Amino acid sequence: MASRGGPRAAGTDGSDFQHRERVASHYQMSVALKSEIKKLIYAHVGIWLLLLAQMCVGHLKLLPHDQVAMPYQWEYPYLLSILPSLLGLLSFPRNNISYLVLSMISTGLFSVAPLIYGAMEMFPMAQQLYRHGKAYRFIFGFSAVSVMYLVVVVAAQVHGWQLYYSKKLLDSWFTSTQEKKKK
Repeated sequence: MASRGGPRAAGTDGSDFQHRERVASHYQMSVALKSEIKKLIYAHVGIWLLLLAQMCVGHLKLLPHDQVAMPYQWEYPYLLSILPSLLGLLSFPRNNISYLVLSMISTGLFSVAPLIYGAMEMFPMAQQLYRHGKAYRFIFGFSAVSVMYLVVVVAAQVHGWQLYYSKKLLDSWFTSTQEKKKK
């Protein structure tokens, strides 16, 4: 093409190399999806730490039970939901498909399933609160069932988006794997 300070090749302005410097779309998508999943994992860790704090305060009796209620049964298996997030993070550096698949499966088992069970477990208490206005468990003056339903809704959205982006990331990795095999 052209030397550093010397003449350029005839018929070019030196910008015809830019098409070769584009990053393939599946690599761009992989980077973007990894970033989104990391944000969701950080949100999940925040939710997880709040539930862990509530459980510790409830069991260690650091505050009276009228301020922080004892945890519901679904919160105990939900504590295992940190494992899928760690597997997801471990899959990122080398695009490890098997870790990402394990992360997706265990997200359903350890994250989504306890949330569904929690929604069903708390439904009679929510119904009683709605119909009669009576709550028996509180978290800092708020009805515990209302606070925990809010946690369930936010956590379900976080895990739903995490699964969606993980599936798209998996598809992106399969695309790059298939292109490598064709070469």
